Amino acid sequence: MTRGILIAGDQSPLFYAVAGEAAQRTEGYTIATISDRFSLSYGKHSYKMDIPDKAITLSWNPGSPISARTLVFSAENRMGKIHDAILVFSPPAINKTIDTLMPEEIEVLVNDHIKGWFLLVRELTLYFRRTGSGSLSLVTNDFAKSRSKKSDLNLMGQTAAASFRTFAQGILAVSHNEPYHVMGFSGPETCDMDKFAAWLFDKIDKSSKRNSGKWYKFSRWF
Repeated sequence: MTRGILIAGDQSPLFYAVAGEAAQRTEGYTIATISDRFSLSYGKHSYKMDIPDKAITLSWNPGSPISARTLVFSAENRMGKIHDAILVFSPPAINKTIDTLMPEEIEVLVNDHIKGWFLLVRELTLYFRRTGSGSLSLVTNDFAKSRSKKSDLNLMGQTAAASFRTFAQGILAVSHNEPYHVMGFSGPETCDMDKFAAWLFDKIDKSSKRNSGKWYKFSRWF
């Protein structure tokens, strides 16, 4: 049976690097992206790259519990089984102060970049417990550590990043008794994304139960 990989996350260089690396590892896999709804508000272009032909694109509305359940079901249906789920967090940067934020922008932040991860991880947890095996990888850039006047204005991205990291650490802390592996991965915002993706898959491929619950950091020395 072909290895079934589900990759879900924000449209970003890191996401597409992970998707590209997956094409080197399996005959077919599924991906689901979070639409950059902020690009509509500011007239920006969403970040897009060519998706490898092997990738099967699935629809996903992060703020919907039904959509999260449907995404997991669809991935299983298309691949037979989900062996590895890789969640890639790298939200769009919107440099606005709190007084200039619109209510609908706050809703997008909460639904797409905070609530969505809770709903999807919940469904994947239920799935992996049912199948009794698999791996869940929570992946992010350490962009929250970037210190500059511009990054300080990125209130929305920083808030979502803090939420994701705290959420991931909580999931890792209680993962030891799960029948599947749960691992966290991070690297510098400016690192080589292709090397990061290759390193990520090498870690997943070599993982065992003793690796579950650990957070791994990529550096230029790898």
